[in-house]
Amino acid sequence: MGVDLPSMIYRIWLLTGLTIHLAVAQPTNPSNGFYTQTVRPLLAKNCLGCHNAKLQQGGFDLSSHAALMKGSDNGPVVVPGDPDRSTLLKLISHTEQPAMPFQAAKLPDEAIAQIARWIREGATMDGATTESMPQADHWAFRLPAKQVPPPGAANPIDAFLQAARADRKLTPSPQADRRTLIRRVYLDLVGLPPSEAEVKAFLEDKAPQAYERVVDQLLASPQYGERWGRHWLDIWRYSDWYGWRKENQVRYSQRHLWRWRDWTVESLNQNKSYGQMIEEMLAGDEIAPNDPNVLRATGYLARSWYRFNRNTWVQEAAEYTSTSFMALTMKCARCHTHKYDPISHVEHYRFRAFFEPIEVRTDRIAGEVDIDKAGVARIFDGDVTTPTYRFIRGNEAAPEKDKPLTPGIPAIFQAKLDIKPITIPFDSRHPDGRDFVYTDLVRDAEQRVEKARATLAKDATNLGAKKRLESLEAEVPALRARIAADQAKYGKNANADAIEALRVEARKLERHATILKAQEELYHANLEMEGAKGEEKKLAAGRSRLEAAVKALGEATETYTPVGKIYPDISSGRRLALAKWIASKDNPLTARVAVNHMWLRHFGKALVPTVFNFGKSGKAPSHPELLDYLAIEFMDSGWDMKRMHRLMVTSNAYQMTSAVVANNANLAIDPDNIYLWRMNPRRMEAEAVRDSLIQIAGKLDRTMGGPELDETKAEQVFRRSLYFRHAPDLQVEMLSVFDLANPIECFERTESVMPQQALALANSGLGYTIARSVADSLSKHTQAAAFVASAFEKVLGRTATPLEIAESIRFLKQQAALYQEPATLTSFSAPSTALLKPAQSPEQRARESLLHVLINHNDFVTIR
Repeated sequence: MGVDLPSMIYRIWLLTGLTIHLAVAQPTNPSNGFYTQTVRPLLAKNCLGCHNAKLQQGGFDLSSHAALMKGSDNGPVVVPGDPDRSTLLKLISHTEQPAMPFQAAKLPDEAIAQIARWIREGATMDGATTESMPQADHWAFRLPAKQVPPPGAANPIDAFLQAARADRKLTPSPQADRRTLIRRVYLDLVGLPPSEAEVKAFLEDKAPQAYERVVDQLLASPQYGERWGRHWLDIWRYSDWYGWRKENQVRYSQRHLWRWRDWTVESLNQNKSYGQMIEEMLAGDEIAPNDPNVLRATGYLARSWYRFNRNTWVQEAAEYTSTSFMALTMKCARCHTHKYDPISHVEHYRFRAFFEPIEVRTDRIAGEVDIDKAGVARIFDGDVTTPTYRFIRGNEAAPEKDKPLTPGIPAIFQAKLDIKPITIPFDSRHPDGRDFVYTDLVRDAEQRVEKARATLAKDATNLGAKKRLESLEAEVPALRARIAADQAKYGKNANADAIEALRVEARKLERHATILKAQEELYHANLEMEGAKGEEKKLAAGRSRLEAAVKALGEATETYTPVGKIYPDISSGRRLALAKWIASKDNPLTARVAVNHMWLRHFGKALVPTVFNFGKSGKAPSHPELLDYLAIEFMDSGWDMKRMHRLMVTSNAYQMTSAVVANNANLAIDPDNIYLWRMNPRRMEAEAVRDSLIQIAGKLDRTMGGPELDETKAEQVFRRSLYFRHAPDLQVEMLSVFDLANPIECFERTESVMPQQALALANSGLGYTIARSVADSLSKHTQAAAFVASAFEKVLGRTATPLEIAESIRFLKQQAALYQEPATLTSFSAPSTALLKPAQSPEQRARESLLHVLINHNDFVTIR
């Protein structure tokens, strides 16, 4: 059988100190046909998948004798006439590590002996060449195959699963009760539990399509985009900016990345196709360079920005694009040819070349001139001639500058790209030339003048205030003159005849404003020098600026400072070409990866367990035919995500109970529930835990979108958790305890169990606030039994058992008695962050305590 074989040359590279030199030897006893009939099939079966004329992983090609003798990037591999000195034989003999074939059994002794004989006889090829492998030998690198669902089920998902269960004699579980089902689908699709009224309506609706109607309502809800937006933002590494907050210095990501977050939510609610979303995130600036609603999608690439190393930024943009959309671990080939997959070291850098010219900028928005406060962080192509080099062994200090690389997809995919440069319209190239920007800048300058006048009016003797006013008053006409010059040169009604005069006037007024500004600074520098020693440098700097301004005034220069920067007029078109291929039916990975992520978040386990790695080192799909069916269905539907959600959650498999009795025969056959004979229970994600708490109290503020909220205010501000600041060093504490997504990388949430989680619910001010609020909302129930029943339904989404009702009533009586005698209670102070004070009535306070117990119940944080 075939053997998965990554780059042999990678192993050679790992052999420290390898200094084999090619020895010229003549064949001692060439055997006609021995290579063609015996050796060639061995190489084709075990080696050519990675070392062929197209891939040449590690620079090693076995497809011809000339290529064999050339060796690899790291030197010779075969020494003709001397098998003992040939690295190839050492590796396949497992006498040196890492042994070959990689992660596979050693070749039979007979096969090794045949290759040794071939080398001993001169390693000739009898004039023959060894063809490259024409097709991928790994399931994920082949296009999904059309699948016909087995008969016997209305939903194709059930058809495939039913057939798999029947083969293994597994009996499917019954449908979950309706309370459990509606809570499950609400939490899955909108991340919030249903209200009591919504549960009641569903329980009373006996129509055959009642459940399907609920599903459609949820998919049409604005909260769907918030729930699933958070899922996709996990995968796409969403992070608000982080760095040196004390000095307001951005070091990672960008300001205003929340606009990309909002674009994600809105796109999902609009049911924008997944393919279109990929294209806009990777190349929105090339698709719609003048549309800020599309441009904000490129925040996906801006998120990888790193202040101190451009290489890190471009590298991560490329590598995480590969992993996020294709589950292809391209980063593994950064330093050497991929150990498992047919991706060479060079191909890693050719993929990087798609992103090489990218730059980031922040465009102004109407009504705000300070881009630190508001703006649209977006990508554009800077210098499209920027070369891409292979970094030898991944070392950016060792670029292979004599071999610049062109953009390209790994050869295994046989992709054909049509890369065409894109002309950028002038409005996009000169974003500060838009009318609203000019208006906002002038208004802001005038407002600063009015503020300075008001300050001086309070103290007419304040010389510093007077100089400040003079400086600001000069800036207004200077700004207007610069705008006029820009409009004459670049505007819609450009006037070539007026350009020269306007340019001279703009420069003259700008010089005057600069002088007054320098005089103001000089005045303050003198004041500071009088008050403290060691200010000579500051005074000298002010005087130097003044002298420079005065000198400039007397010089005949034709320049003035344009109001805004002019950006390049050409974008490379590389990212758009790449995006179109990623989001096409010609890509064997994208659709499979997307439906696998959706399946994971609906069923608790992915069809491909290694959700970020579909390569040879990843795990095979548990249901390959089902995966291919879903992938093709997804693409044929126009990458319609809502349709895919509906297909999954209306399946019988999704609607089954998660409960299982200890003696169920299925447990012996499929203990891990690979074949979905029951539903998988799972813990809520962090955001759903907090949002559900607030929802059951009826306090959730459903305002959507906007700048990130202060992470320290999550117990006082009742917006959805999605909107709070999320960065590696700044997160809502309660959310981080419940395994919040790591902003650096999170393709699948973890589910840890630790004491801090219970403590977060038990001791947080939010927990007390919600318990007291819910207890108050149920105060209409005067009878203890009715109160307990309603509390269970409201908090846990299920009915209480008779034993639970009896125990809860006993608890209420005991607690009320204790509250009658507070001295007998253990001394404990509830956190000061609780927004509601405890009830004065012992009976009501006991009810609050019961609610506090219930929100700490395992059923509250579990999706059954």
